[in-house]
Amino acid sequence: MSSTRKLLSIGHSYVVNLNRQLINEIARLGKGEWEVTAVAPSFMHGDLRPIHLETDPNEICRLQEVPVYFSKPAHILTYDWRLKEIMAQGWDLVHCWEEPYVFAGGQIAWWIPDKIPLIYRTAQSLSKRYPPPFNWIEKYAMNRATGWICSGQIVAENLLSRPGYSLPMQLIPLGVDVNYFYPDHDAGLQIRRLLNWEEKGIPVIGYLGRFIPEKGLDLLMRVLDSLQTPWRALFVGTGTMESSLGRWAKRYPEQVRICTNVRHSEVPQYLNAMDILVAPSQTMSNWREQFGRMLIEAFACGVPVIGSDSGEISYVIQDAGLVVGEKDELGWVAAISDLLNSPSQRRELSQKGLERSHTFYTWPIVAKLHLQFFNEFFDGRSL
Repeated sequence: MSSTRKLLSIGHSYVVNLNRQLINEIARLGKGEWEVTAVAPSFMHGDLRPIHLETDPNEICRLQEVPVYFSKPAHILTYDWRLKEIMAQGWDLVHCWEEPYVFAGGQIAWWIPDKIPLIYRTAQSLSKRYPPPFNWIEKYAMNRATGWICSGQIVAENLLSRPGYSLPMQLIPLGVDVNYFYPDHDAGLQIRRLLNWEEKGIPVIGYLGRFIPEKGLDLLMRVLDSLQTPWRALFVGTGTMESSLGRWAKRYPEQVRICTNVRHSEVPQYLNAMDILVAPSQTMSNWREQFGRMLIEAFACGVPVIGSDSGEISYVIQDAGLVVGEKDELGWVAAISDLLNSPSQRRELSQKGLERSHTFYTWPIVAKLHLQFFNEFFDGRSL
């Protein structure tokens, strides 16, 4: 083996350049020890919009594009044979940002050469019995895997007792770019002007994410209906509930704004227009919140956070925000009302969130944890 190890990281989410921040930070921190290449799709249909591979001339990692097929839904996404050719190019470790039970995860296990460590990143937060062929794929993939990474305590607890997962594992959170997400008063004022709101005055309750039932929008609308304290609400995202949210918003033409065409690069500006971010996620039979990236983005922007106790949210927030029972409608009314009426409490939570984002969730911290885990497979841990 050469003194520089070769890492290949594969993920369909890498089609978006911001989703390659982790692998670029790994390349930066591992310079001289790791040569890093990312594989990304040439094109994805995407959940919200078609996406052609977004490139960045300033990227540190090498980027290889590969055609994919059946990219909607992602469970049956498959990579072109070009990926098999890439995987045969003498890697020391393969990092797979694909679930081990989906077609793409199985492809990678099938195509990886013998004896090369294979590390999956998984976010399975519920114990599920997958139907054929997904159960067969998961079994095959985890038999071939060397280890796995997850981003939350709920996922770890779910998978540690699952057949096939008694392998080396590491719990590593998702990250946020604090050079990109940071408190920016002027940016927030610009968004408020754009929305035809006065720049100061009534606090803004913000929601960021998909407009779908499991994100708790029905509860949030009822809670806003019940508030006695003056409020404004900003919804940023898109999804199947867009129409019903729009019908509800007609009751509040001066108070509510719905923004559906916001690119991820614009999200920090919209977060800075909020005085509170709410994440009222609801556990469903087939879903519960796996992490809540919007929480750490709000932390980094200094926006106070209120989240439900669905899935991983309470672990992410801890004492840096407020956690309310996901079904506790009166509790939600009280929590939001208290923050609306207390600028001092908002300032306190703003500071706590900032500190938490910089202590646990910056990309250099998250990338360092990945490198430490990867190095264990060459520094004494048996394969």
